[in-house]
Amino acid sequence: MIIVSGWLRVDPDARDDYLKGCVSVVEQARAASGCLDFTLGADLVEAGRINVYERWESEETLEVFRGSGPSDDQSVAIRDADVARYQISEVGPA
Repeated sequence: MIIVSGWLRVDPDARDDYLKGCVSVVEQARAASGCLDFTLGADLVEAGRINVYERWESEETLEVFRGSGPSDDQSVAIRDADVARYQISEVGPA
Protein backbone atom coordinates (compact mmCIF):
# COMPACT_ATOMS: atom_id res chain seq x y z
CA MET A 1 0.00 0.00 0.00
CA ILE A 2 1.12 3.53 -0.78
CA ILE A 3 0.12 6.63 1.19
CA VAL A 4 0.75 10.12 -0.18
CA SER A 5 0.38 12.72 2.56
CA GLY A 6 1.35 16.30 3.28
CA TRP A 7 0.30 19.83 2.48
CA LEU A 8 0.25 22.50 -0.20
CA ARG A 9 0.34 26.23 0.47
CA VAL A 10 -1.54 28.69 -1.74
CA ASP A 11 -2.52 32.33 -1.26
CA PRO A 12 -5.17 32.35 1.50
CA ASP A 13 -7.65 34.28 -0.67
CA ALA A 14 -7.23 31.73 -3.48
CA ARG A 15 -7.60 28.54 -1.42
CA ASP A 16 -11.35 28.03 -1.93
CA ASP A 17 -11.06 28.52 -5.69
CA TYR A 18 -8.08 26.15 -5.82
CA LEU A 19 -10.06 23.46 -4.01
CA LYS A 20 -13.11 23.98 -6.25
CA GLY A 21 -10.81 23.43 -9.22
CA CYS A 22 -9.73 20.09 -7.73
CA VAL A 23 -13.20 18.52 -7.44
CA SER A 24 -12.92 16.65 -10.75
CA VAL A 25 -9.43 15.39 -9.84
CA VAL A 26 -10.75 13.96 -6.55
CA GLU A 27 -13.69 12.36 -8.36
CA GLN A 28 -11.38 10.84 -10.99
CA ALA A 29 -8.97 9.54 -8.37
CA ARG A 30 -11.68 7.93 -6.29
CA ALA A 31 -13.02 6.21 -9.40
CA ALA A 32 -9.56 4.99 -10.45
CA SER A 33 -8.59 1.38 -10.09
CA GLY A 34 -6.49 0.91 -6.96
CA CYS A 35 -7.53 4.12 -5.20
CA LEU A 36 -8.54 3.39 -1.60
CA ASP A 37 -8.94 7.03 -0.54
CA PHE A 38 -8.18 10.47 -1.94
CA THR A 39 -8.89 13.82 -0.32
CA LEU A 40 -7.78 17.43 -0.44
CA GLY A 41 -9.06 19.74 2.26
CA ALA A 42 -8.77 23.19 3.77
CA ASP A 43 -6.68 23.28 6.93
CA LEU A 44 -8.63 24.40 10.00
CA VAL A 45 -5.81 26.61 11.34
CA GLU A 46 -3.76 27.95 8.42
CA ALA A 47 -5.75 29.94 5.83
CA GLY A 48 -3.52 29.13 2.85
CA ARG A 49 -2.85 25.47 3.63
CA ILE A 50 -4.44 22.50 1.84
CA ASN A 51 -4.01 19.06 3.39
CA VAL A 52 -3.34 16.14 1.06
CA TYR A 53 -4.12 12.48 1.73
CA GLU A 54 -4.12 9.63 -0.77
CA ARG A 55 -4.14 5.86 -0.21
CA TRP A 56 -3.42 3.46 -3.07
CA GLU A 57 -3.26 -0.33 -3.39
CA SER A 58 0.18 -0.18 -4.99
CA GLU A 59 2.85 2.01 -6.58
CA GLU A 60 1.64 0.82 -9.99
CA THR A 61 -1.97 1.94 -9.47
CA LEU A 62 -0.76 5.32 -8.21
CA GLU A 63 1.50 5.83 -11.23
CA VAL A 64 -1.24 4.88 -13.69
CA PHE A 65 -3.47 7.57 -12.19
CA ARG A 66 -0.80 10.19 -11.54
CA GLY A 67 0.05 11.01 -15.14
CA SER A 68 1.57 14.47 -15.42
CA GLY A 69 0.51 15.89 -12.03
CA PRO A 70 -1.24 19.20 -11.35
CA SER A 71 -2.46 21.34 -14.23
CA ASP A 72 -0.45 24.43 -15.14
CA ASP A 73 -2.99 26.69 -13.37
CA GLN A 74 -2.75 24.59 -10.22
CA SER A 75 1.05 24.48 -10.31
CA VAL A 76 1.25 28.28 -10.60
CA ALA A 77 -1.02 28.69 -7.54
CA ILE A 78 1.13 26.46 -5.29
CA ARG A 79 3.51 28.64 -3.25
CA ASP A 80 5.08 25.83 -1.22
CA ALA A 81 4.52 22.13 -0.63
CA ASP A 82 5.59 19.26 1.57
CA VAL A 83 4.11 16.03 0.25
CA ALA A 84 5.73 12.61 0.65
CA ARG A 85 5.03 9.08 -0.53
CA TYR A 86 5.09 6.26 2.05
CA GLN A 87 5.24 2.55 1.28
CA ILE A 88 3.27 0.65 3.92
CA SER A 89 4.14 -2.98 4.55
CA GLU A 90 1.59 -3.80 7.25
CA VAL A 91 -1.82 -2.47 8.29
CA GLY A 92 -3.78 -3.17 11.46
CA PRO A 93 -6.64 -1.73 13.48
CA ALA A 94 -6.19 1.68 15.12
